[in-house]
Amino acid sequence: MSDGRRWFKRFRRPAPGATILLCLHHAGGNAATFRQWPQLLPPSIDPVAVQLPGRADRFAEPRYHEMDKLVDDLVAAVEPLLDQQPVAFFGASMGARVGWSLAHALRERAMPMPRALYVSASVAPSLDRQIRGWNGPDEGLVRYMREMGGTPSQLFEDQGLLGEMVATLRADLTVLSTHTYQPGVLLDIPITAFAGAADEESPARRMEPWGAETTGPFVLNVLDGGHFFGSDAVRQMIEMIVAGMRRAGGD
Repeated sequence: MSDGRRWFKRFRRPAPGATILLCLHHAGGNAATFRQWPQLLPPSIDPVAVQLPGRADRFAEPRYHEMDKLVDDLVAAVEPLLDQQPVAFFGASMGARVGWSLAHALRERAMPMPRALYVSASVAPSLDRQIRGWNGPDEGLVRYMREMGGTPSQLFEDQGLLGEMVATLRADLTVLSTHTYQPGVLLDIPITAFAGAADEESPARRMEPWGAETTGPFVLNVLDGGHFFGSDAVRQMIEMIVAGMRRAGGD
């Protein structure tokens, strides 16, 4: 069984009976992306952030380059959580595709399903996903990081750290760019999508087809910001997630 202490990070003590919100970070990111979320969520929702290998306190572990292997290991890690309390998934960018793939893996294994899937800044799985620069030179990925935002400017000055960040980003983008899974059965859970009004990478029109991934309800929300939301948009998104989890019976 996978060690949940490596895979999952909690930034507050969970309340008894709380619904887990499993949070999956963006490509090149880590669990600390969600460090402030406990301050914005009620005690009835327990944010649990996934920490993928190859970063932060899992820096020495090999990075994934294939979605299937990543999801297989994540299923093993998440199984004990599914037996404890209700779960919903939130995925940002790459995390959205991982969450969607994880939900399908649980369905295929007849395991407990998440009550809802929340996705942000991610092109719908049915669309052709051509990620620029994932198999090109490092310089191209550095430009990609600068253009996408979300990376503190001072990190570009530390060449050693930058090299490790590029390697992690390349591995994550390889996971996405080589993933060609086409499920034969739709999900049957609510999906709620969040698009940045200024996001050229994952605009609203390319997130709209997320609605075709489920037989359940679908809502697309457009918020201020680009691929990475500012604090006000994050707060607004979390408020919508809380409302959605309550409608889904998770609060």
